[in-house]
Amino acid sequence: MFPEHRPRRLRTTPAMRRLVGETTLRPRQLILPMFVAEGIDQPRPISSMPGVVQHTRDTLRKAAVDAVNAGVGGLMLFGVPQTRDAEGSGAVDEHGILNVALRDLRHELGDATVLMADTCLDEFTDHGHCGVLDADGAVDNDATLRVYAQMAVAQAEAGAHVLGPSGMMDGQIGVIRRALDEVGYKETAILAYAAKYASAFYGPFREAVDSQLKGDRKTYQQDPGNAREALREIELDLAEGADMVMVKPALSYLDVIKAAADISPVPVAAYNISGEYAMVEAAAANGWLDRERTILEVLTSIRRAGADMILTYWATEAAAWLD
Repeated sequence: MFPEHRPRRLRTTPAMRRLVGETTLRPRQLILPMFVAEGIDQPRPISSMPGVVQHTRDTLRKAAVDAVNAGVGGLMLFGVPQTRDAEGSGAVDEHGILNVALRDLRHELGDATVLMADTCLDEFTDHGHCGVLDADGAVDNDATLRVYAQMAVAQAEAGAHVLGPSGMMDGQIGVIRRALDEVGYKETAILAYAAKYASAFYGPFREAVDSQLKGDRKTYQQDPGNAREALREIELDLAEGADMVMVKPALSYLDVIKAAADISPVPVAAYNISGEYAMVEAAAANGWLDRERTILEVLTSIRRAGADMILTYWATEAAAWLD
């Protein structure tokens, strides 16, 4: 019998496809990660991430304004200092590059966007780990939490609306929440990097922040094969007071994003990370992929999996296409 059901009726024209579309992708759902470097007088290209740069303070302000004018929902800021030490002291210094740049952007943009800060030590330590080390060279979880508390207060004072603890230390959300509340920053939100995996796709990011890491972060970032563990991490961060939770990376962990969205009572973010960006850019540069279509498909797939917001280096460009 000839089929009575014809799903193609709902695909006949662009207007019809738009009408019945299930997943939306809008500029407000995109967050632009940005790098600002100390001691440079012009933007420094990141070779493994074509089109992405380490900004000067001046070019950071201009690029941030451009992103906000394009409708991007938020900005996530990473600092690249000239000097580092074992404790990552530049992270808590009010004159450190990240805190200075946060003040620049808060002065420039006010509340016109959501200004976010990476609350982690890896950019600031001379060993490249996300925390301070003990006498045996292992990351000391509880000693690191004490520094995170100081860093969080410094970033809130500098003007961040949202803090993004990305170090995967046990108890980091609770410690940061208490530290903020004790000094009156009760309105500063926390975006918990709740499920952050020890991924090979971080490679280009290491260049972007001039990482000093030797070895790996497998003792605190998650095993790529584990999904139940991610849900436990998310539940713990929620119990400690996270206002939003994030899964990182995105493309290889769409199932984890879906699982997070199924259990989370707060917004879920996903980080479309540097290696995912670099793969698409390389393939497009070789003529193997249609760049714009691929980017929009990637971002739509992350939204379809359940992410309410996406950190992506394509945020400003994609926002212009979507508008």
